Amino acid sequence: MIRDNKVSLLFGDIHPNPYVKAFKEEARDEQVNKLMKSDLEHVCIYPTPAHLKKTVNKKDYSDRPFTLKLAMGEPQLSFYSFDLSVLDFYHNEPRYTYWSNDIPGMICYKTEDMEESDKVLLESFGFSYGTDMERAVAVFLIYLSRLSPEHQQIWNAKLKKEKYQLHPGYYQSSILGEWPEKVLIFDAFVEELHHINEMCKIIGRPRLFIKEYQEDKKPKDFCFILRLTLKKYNEYVNLLDKMISQNINRDFFLNDIPSETEIKRKNGKVQVQQKGTIQLLDEWLKIKFRTDDRKPIEDMISTFKHIRRLRQNPAHRIQEDVFDQKYFKLYRALIIKAYSGIRLIRLMLANHPKLKDYKIREWLFYGKIWDY
Repeated sequence: MIRDNKVSLLFGDIHPNPYVKAFKEEARDEQVNKLMKSDLEHVCIYPTPAHLKKTVNKKDYSDRPFTLKLAMGEPQLSFYSFDLSVLDFYHNEPRYTYWSNDIPGMICYKTEDMEESDKVLLESFGFSYGTDMERAVAVFLIYLSRLSPEHQQIWNAKLKKEKYQLHPGYYQSSILGEWPEKVLIFDAFVEELHHINEMCKIIGRPRLFIKEYQEDKKPKDFCFILRLTLKKYNEYVNLLDKMISQNINRDFFLNDIPSETEIKRKNGKVQVQQKGTIQLLDEWLKIKFRTDDRKPIEDMISTFKHIRRLRQNPAHRIQEDVFDQKYFKLYRALIIKAYSGIRLIRLMLANHPKLKDYKIREWLFYGKIWDY
C-alpha cells in the first residue's frame, strides 16, 4: 500500500507527535526502510493525497477551501501567506481581541453579541517574507481549517500566490517549540531606553528619557506597519518621533550647555529661542564625549533630525493616502537606524567610570535582535 501510494506512515521521529500529520510524508522508499526496522508501537497510517483525491467529495467543502485542503491530505503545519490587509478587520474591530508582537499573534472574539459565523478564534498566526522582503501574514492550515465558512472565504480572497518564507522566529516557537533566540527590534528599543535611564541614575544625572515604555507600557502601534499606506507610515513616524525627540528630558543636561539661543532679526532686535532636544543632545555630546571618529554620532543625530522632519512634513500639507509595499521597507530602514542611534547613546554612557560593572541582558549585549 505504501509502494502503491495509497497510505503513508509517520513514525514520530521527524515530528514528535505521529498522531497528527504535521509535515509532508517522506519518500516511499524511506517509509518502507523504517517500517522494516520499526516495532510498530507508535506508527500511524494516513491515506495519501493521491488516494484522497479519488475518494473525497470536494462539494462537501465548497464553502471551506482550507478545510478541503486538510481533507485532501495536506499537512496540518503547512502554511499559507496572505495580504496584510486581511488583519485590518480584526485589528480595528473592538469586538475582537487582537494581539501580535510582530512574530506570533492571535485573534479571538470577546463578546457573544455577534453572528455565530463571526465568532472567530485564530489560535496563532505569524508573518512571512517574499524574495524582496515583502511582508505577509502566515497561518498554518490547521488553524485556517477551523475558521467559519464565511471567514475562510475572506482569508481565501487575500491569499498570496507568490512563494514566501516563514519568519525564523515564528518557525522556532511554533514548529520547533523552542524559545526564539532573538528579540524583536522594538522590544530592544524600549530596553535600551530603560538601561540608559538606569545608567543616568547611577552617574547622578536626571534620566535622559521621560518615558521608557517597557513591557505593557509599549504603545500598541510600536511595531511593523500592518497597513502599508502613506497615512499609516506617517502615523508610525509620528509615534517614533514622540519616543525619541519629544521623549528627551531637558533636565538631563543640567547647566552643562545653554538651553536657549539668540537669533538676530532683520530689524536688529534679538529673539530668544529655546533649543530643540536633538540640538541639546548634539551639543552636550560634543563637549562631554571625545572620540577620533564622530561619524556614528553624526549619523545618529542626522537620523533623529530626519525622523523629526518626516513627522513635521505631513503636518503642513494635505496628502492623498496611497498604498505601497515600499512603506514597510522605509519604516524598517528607519527603525533600524533609530535603534542604532539609541543603542549608541547607551554605549557612550557605558564609558563612564561609575558604570564599569553595569550589566545588561545577554541578548542585548550581543545584539541578538530581529529587525524584520
